[in-house]
Amino acid sequence: MEYLLTADRLGRNFCEKGRDLCSAGRFFVEPGSGFGPHNKISTSNTDKEKSMEKRNIATELSSNAYPGRGIIIGRSKDGSKAVAAYFIMGRSENSRNRVFLEDGEGIRTQAFDPSKLTDPSLIIYAPVRVLGNKTIVTNGDQTDTAYDGMAEGKSFEQSLRVRRYEPDGPNYTPRISGVLQVEDGAFHYAMSILKSNNGDPDGDNRYTFTYENPKAGEGRFIHTYMHDANPLPSFEGEPKWIAIEEDIDAFTDLLWTNLNEDNKVSLFVRYIDIATGAYETRIVNKNI
Repeated sequence: MEYLLTADRLGRNFCEKGRDLCSAGRFFVEPGSGFGPHNKISTSNTDKEKSMEKRNIATELSSNAYPGRGIIIGRSKDGSKAVAAYFIMGRSENSRNRVFLEDGEGIRTQAFDPSKLTDPSLIIYAPVRVLGNKTIVTNGDQTDTAYDGMAEGKSFEQSLRVRRYEPDGPNYTPRISGVLQVEDGAFHYAMSILKSNNGDPDGDNRYTFTYENPKAGEGRFIHTYMHDANPLPSFEGEPKWIAIEEDIDAFTDLLWTNLNEDNKVSLFVRYIDIATGAYETRIVNKNI
């Protein structure tokens, strides 16, 4: 199969069906604005099968002691709900000293014990905000950057071009972000990762992935780290293809149960009715 490759020094975006998936008519990317020539590339069946392998999310989580922070976006098994999930983990006392709290239509992190908070700069933020029919989910204060940029009429990708990976060398934690759009009975989403160049802080690698009319019962999963190590290795590759449960409580329990018991901190799950825009939210905190 042939894919259209849109790339410039700011990032890359792969589209199966051509430019229409990346058109400015959607809120995700604008290939005609600031991007270089379009080139077609071919991939072998073996490469395609490897990249398109559906993962078991329970196994993905239970087999990885420290994926860091993670975003899942997809569509419920019955096709009626747009689904978003976000979790945080921690190895240090400062990172583990957090809870999720509802904040308007979104959520924010807060210190569970304020007396133990040492550095709020990368751990206190709003992971979820809602802008009209768009729900933004990120692992840092780039939630506000995406919200403000899109409120000004910029695309999701354009809004994030001003941000870099987190300044926490030698890890240089990637900034992972997602946005869901539910409008007129239709659902689309995009995911982004901004990371250092294989651990080199002098380079910025930017990737945006768009998913139009996602299939029922399927979603994508992206997380900050490949596994636990020192320094922590950044996520590699395309967001992982996973199955999405029909029931919000069943899916919440599946995720929380399989996150590492020592390192998990908080989990947010939201199911949005694609027909009406109404939503249900579940929040689980280890600190209670």
